[in-house]
Amino acid sequence: MIPFENLLAFLLAAVVIIVIPGPSVLFVIGRSIALGRRAGVLSVIGNALGTVPAVIAVAFGVGAIVASSVAAFTVIKLVGAAYLVWLGVQAIRHRHVRVDAPGGERTSSTRLLTQGFVVGMTNPKTIAFFVAVLPQFVAPEAGPIWMQLLALGLLFQVLAVVCDSLWALAAGTARAWFADSPRRMSTLAGTGGVMMIGLGGTLAFAGSKS
Repeated sequence: MIPFENLLAFLLAAVVIIVIPGPSVLFVIGRSIALGRRAGVLSVIGNALGTVPAVIAVAFGVGAIVASSVAAFTVIKLVGAAYLVWLGVQAIRHRHVRVDAPGGERTSSTRLLTQGFVVGMTNPKTIAFFVAVLPQFVAPEAGPIWMQLLALGLLFQVLAVVCDSLWALAAGTARAWFADSPRRMSTLAGTGGVMMIGLGGTLAFAGSKS
């Protein structure tokens, strides 16, 4: 079982990471602004389902590496922290995003789910993201590493669905507000990038797990 302190730290970090506007959030917001709240929520669900294979792959692949080598765990920890910093830098660099103007076209639920699934499954950052984040919070002495990684990955997905759905509902409700002022989204993404860099730095200098 994952220690309570690890689980609490993971929940706090996960919420910070999820609420920061990143590729998935911007995708959902763009869909919500273009097609409305329904399209945004369905895109969230499809995107989450598309990343489940990545969670499973990381759980079994990374779990075996971490379980067999403390050195490998440390390397993954440092690489993960650097990756989070890189994500923050990218968020700041690409904070000027363009969103589509509201439209009236209604797309089928199946198509929206499928499109979201494809986006989630084909995102090249997905596996790297889970490799960067999940191993930070496992406890090798607390049970099978793969089981902890799988549990954390699925918990992350549940949190992501809830939080991203809120983004979808908010963006869908305020479609005109976002579309009329892209600067608002730019400022939000830039702030999120700074927070991501701070999180990466914190993880890099945190004590090593054993």
